[in-house]
Amino acid sequence: MKFFSNALKEIALFIVLALIVVPPIRIFVAQPFVVDGESMHPTFENADYLIVDELTYHFHTPQRGDVVVFRAPPNPKVFYIKRIIGLPGETVHISSGKVTITKTNGATLVLDEPYAMIEDATYMLDRTLGSNEYFVMGDNRPESSDSRIWGPLPRANIIGRVYLRLLPFSKSGVLPGKANEPQ
Repeated sequence: MKFFSNALKEIALFIVLALIVVPPIRIFVAQPFVVDGESMHPTFENADYLIVDELTYHFHTPQRGDVVVFRAPPNPKVFYIKRIIGLPGETVHISSGKVTITKTNGATLVLDEPYAMIEDATYMLDRTLGSNEYFVMGDNRPESSDSRIWGPLPRANIIGRVYLRLLPFSKSGVLPGKANEPQ
């Protein structure tokens, strides 16, 4: 009988600790995210299971090439996953499938995007970002609803960056899809 009493106490303690520890981690540090759709193909596939780091951007700003999860500007109840292309104050130029950035200092940067499935070569766009705005695009450009359609992403909508891919196991890893774009 004493064995069951001790076991029940340990189970109760475990449940109490889990209720104290798990919610703050889930709310402030990391949360799971399941990819829904093909907008990030081939980098991420439908049903990939990811962990989103919600803490890092409290200490430094999002960077070009980061893959982020955010509340969609057209509907903040929906979460999207996209890649950061343009940073605050920059101008994004898209012409014939090529992305060029005019940085805040006037320098020009042509993005090398081996991860991207390029869109219609006739598409053109010029968009200058505000001080708290980012330009995001899916890697599968023809299938992505992104900043080309609904405009810049406000900084406040960004939940965090993709930190881990847990599933599928064959593609699991840290900072999956991170592109080391020139700054």
